[in-house]
Amino acid sequence: MQMPDKDGQLYLRYLRSRDREALKTLFVKYRDSLLYYLYGIVKNMDDAQELMMDTFADLASGTVNYRIKKDASFKSWLFAVAHNKARMFLRKNKVAVVSDDELELADLYSKNDMKQPEKSIVINETNSYIYKALDSLNENYRQIFFLLYFEQMKPPEVARIMGISIKKVYNLTARAKEALQQTLDRMGYSWDI
Repeated sequence: MQMPDKDGQLYLRYLRSRDREALKTLFVKYRDSLLYYLYGIVKNMDDAQELMMDTFADLASGTVNYRIKKDASFKSWLFAVAHNKARMFLRKNKVAVVSDDELELADLYSKNDMKQPEKSIVINETNSYIYKALDSLNENYRQIFFLLYFEQMKPPEVARIMGISIKKVYNLTARAKEALQQTLDRMGYSWDI
């Protein structure tokens, strides 16, 4: 039998003994990245927050079925659960897209470096261009970038989360890079991806 990764072990410990600290540790570790991932799908921060909380509520209740898999981490399983919740939400609600003004994407990932304020300004400006460009891409391209580059997942994990083949992950990645480069060029920002 395959041993679960560390986070999978924490979740199994929660399921067996209702160890609230184990679930709390998982919540603290994944809440922000899951929230940003869901926002990229539903384009509304309030809905993304609710879906993130619903995902963790399902984990807490044990209504989602976690299985240890040879080449799948707890993280990829968790994102797949959230991905499915977002898809059901969109189908049920036929949600309209919200403007960029609702969320300043540049502030989500950038860190403020007080020792080098000039560097911080350049990084924030660069991130602002990149996040605005990412936000203008289609949903699949945004998801690919987020999972591969921000969450540093491997293509098989991304394929499992998005419910597509590994080959399609590579194809979408190539097309997403090209689309991002074109968008950045249109914005007047030159950056090699």
